[in-house]
Amino acid sequence: MPLSHSLVALLVTAIWGLSFVVIKLGVGTMPPLLLAALRFLFAALPAVFFVAKPKTDWRIVVAYGFFLGIAQFGLLFAAISLGMPASLASVVMQAQVFFTILFAALVMGERPGPHQVIGGIVASSGLVLIAWPRMTGGGAVPFLMTVLAAAAWGVANIVSKRAGRVDMLSFIVWSSLVAPLPLFGLSLWLDGPAQVFDALKHIDGNTVAAVAYLAYPTTIFAFGIWAYLLSRHPAATVTPFALFVPVAGILGSALILGEAMHPIEAIGGAVIVLGLAFNVFGRRLLRRAA
Repeated sequence: MPLSHSLVALLVTAIWGLSFVVIKLGVGTMPPLLLAALRFLFAALPAVFFVAKPKTDWRIVVAYGFFLGIAQFGLLFAAISLGMPASLASVVMQAQVFFTILFAALVMGERPGPHQVIGGIVASSGLVLIAWPRMTGGGAVPFLMTVLAAAAWGVANIVSKRAGRVDMLSFIVWSSLVAPLPLFGLSLWLDGPAQVFDALKHIDGNTVAAVAYLAYPTTIFAFGIWAYLLSRHPAATVTPFALFVPVAGILGSALILGEAMHPIEAIGGAVIVLGLAFNVFGRRLLRRAA
């Protein structure tokens, strides 16, 4: 992958890492699914009136909007609202790397290398370390929701590859139209009309800023660039750049939210990052060992 693409991929992951902090702040003042609905509403509007429809099957656009907007972020926002720490969520979500590689192998025939298999096993053990103490308390549900969100992200990555070499700005904008109404409807159902409309009535500047950050740099720019890279390079080459997401997420959470990981979570997170690192650099290490 060219150096320019690598640098842009790192910028994208930094934006995503900080977005976990923004989500945590946002769900403190607004129901999570309503916040997610506003994110995708403003990602789509008014841009959809100025951007041509993507030249791909409309079913791919709808599928991407569903798995990215409703499944991934509906689950993630709700999990963080239920108590999943932003720093830990930024780590667990990187299981998407291995879900993407697995789904690419199953659906598209992209066979993972030995280093990717080893990296996946190592990262999975890190997830087990994090999950173990949470399975007996109230943290089990938000943790499992975050893992499912990572799996949905993996599916969305494969769907974006299926789209081929299309205009990724139009792809992201038009797919963002899929999520707002279902997420708004789910928020009305789960939170109740009174809470939803009260949150909209009393929206403040911080919430507006959170929606703007999540809609524009995080969704339009970052996911547009990510989908562009996936359309031009193998999934196993692009997705490991997500290694930097938890670094930015943990630093941002510590500096802005004052979050600190428990020792077992820190160890599990380190093991996940080790697995991701081996996924990136393992091929060279195995070649040298041979």
